[in-house]
Amino acid sequence: MDGGKIVEAKGLTKQFASKNAPPVTALDSLDLSLARGRLTAVIGPDGAGKTTLMRLIAGLLSPTSGSLSVLGMETKGHEQEIQNQLSYMPQKFGLYEDLTIAENMTLYADLHGVSQEDRAERFPRLLEMTGLAKFTERLAGKLSGGMKQKLGLACTLVRSPDLLLLDEPTVGVDPLSRRELWDILQKLSREEQLSIFVSTAYMDEASLCQNVYVMNHGRLLASGSPDELRAMAQGRCFRAEPPCGVPMRVLQGTLLDDREHIVDAVPEAGYVRFILRDGVTEDSLQSRFAAPTEPVDARLEDGFMLLLREDEDKHGENQAEILDLAPLSLDKNYALPDDIDIEVQELVRKFGDFTAVDKTSFQVRRGEVFGLLGPNGAGKTTTFRMLCGLLPLTSGHLSVAGVNLRDARTEARANIGYVAQKFSLYGNLSVVQNLSFFGGAYGLSRENIARRVEETLREFHLEAYRNASAESLPGGYKQRLSMAAALLHEPKILFLDEPTSGIDPLARRDFWRQITDLAAKGTTIIVTTHFMEEAEYCDRIMIQDQGKLLAIGTPADLRIENGDASATMNEVFIRIVEKGRSKGGAA
Repeated sequence: MDGGKIVEAKGLTKQFASKNAPPVTALDSLDLSLARGRLTAVIGPDGAGKTTLMRLIAGLLSPTSGSLSVLGMETKGHEQEIQNQLSYMPQKFGLYEDLTIAENMTLYADLHGVSQEDRAERFPRLLEMTGLAKFTERLAGKLSGGMKQKLGLACTLVRSPDLLLLDEPTVGVDPLSRRELWDILQKLSREEQLSIFVSTAYMDEASLCQNVYVMNHGRLLASGSPDELRAMAQGRCFRAEPPCGVPMRVLQGTLLDDREHIVDAVPEAGYVRFILRDGVTEDSLQSRFAAPTEPVDARLEDGFMLLLREDEDKHGENQAEILDLAPLSLDKNYALPDDIDIEVQELVRKFGDFTAVDKTSFQVRRGEVFGLLGPNGAGKTTTFRMLCGLLPLTSGHLSVAGVNLRDARTEARANIGYVAQKFSLYGNLSVVQNLSFFGGAYGLSRENIARRVEETLREFHLEAYRNASAESLPGGYKQRLSMAAALLHEPKILFLDEPTSGIDPLARRDFWRQITDLAAKGTTIIVTTHFMEEAEYCDRIMIQDQGKLLAIGTPADLRIENGDASATMNEVFIRIVEKGRSKGGAA
């Protein structure tokens, strides 16, 4: 093995046995090498094989074929030696929630046999680096999501490893906490020359690494520096501004519908940026939708989406087939009606002495796409659950679809569809059985259940899976089934809690195309998300922190109010939260 390589794989293949079916190939003849002392990322959709690769490197799985060397040793037969020299933080790191920060770190130090002398040297540095020094006596179960991730990293680093493996360390974490965590990783890489291999769903994070590997369906599509991968899409990236009064999501949907010419389209900073297919010119596109366009520099995400789309097209594996959606028009008037679907006045929710939501007031109009954003622990989930009728309010007024939730929560819920953050349907039931069950739960008659089940199967292209168990569905189709169940009773309002967490970028684009269609038909959408670019799809967004409302308005209004009309929503979000905390003196 090359002295500069800390991991080297040649023809690495991993298959998993499957009952009554051929083996599932998670990794397919992978050739890969990680340079020592560098920060390296692997990116790819859900199911690309990233976690399998991590577990193979960590010695927790054995290859089916091919070779894998880690720290100069073949993994087969040297698993324990390798594990003694590396640290691995999986997606669900095992913190003990009834122990304090200090007790969790001590427990992991005990498990790894870290000497008292090394603890005295490492603990203070880790606590300072992660910003947890003031909170050592706080129970892990009382920490925000971002603080839990930082504690997980500190526990992973109680000993000094030769290689640090991190499997999506910022999944479900707000932008502010993500930035803080990546500051720590860059500092470790820069100052300690620690070799770090990280998988991530965020392209801005991968851009901070020195080398990036792109995977899909167990295959390695490309590798290189962020600049090298970005260059693959250079000259094919443009942006367009929607006509006056047309939401960005409508222009984006128009572009995505043109799959003959367009690879990808996504809202960004008041525009929709898009990638042309190879051989398509800007001039040939201009006449199709009459929105002025201008070229833009490619980003890592553009190179990634180009590679992903080309691979899906080549192998015919794209789950995100075109749904039966109404054509979009850039000439239509998309002004929202004056009808109010949600009315919130002085909303308060307390848990004992703790105030989770503090006198929040806002309105949501019919057909509006309204985003609830905030850092972990901001109170947005509590607000969201009160709006859904899942949690009673302590005081204030809350009406949904004209029904006061304090007096008639059951009646209000009849007008609501709800998609949970995690797949929450019955995995052992078939697609049809799940839909029929939820039809009954929503109070539909037997005849209406039969009619709506068939309609939603067609609408969501689930006919081929009608008898498949829900747990066996690919990730994108699980998300479709969740949406189908939530819309079975044709609710007036749809609540989406982190709806795109864990689904691949192609399915995420199609998901928002569907939301655009629902909103155009008059369905009111309330959504929470940690993907800040998805805030651009919303008509308005509300940002909370520590139970208080910090800002509310259109994405364009919030950019202007914070001094930069060209800022991304990620940048705007961080500025608003930091400004709110500086005024309130919050930690």
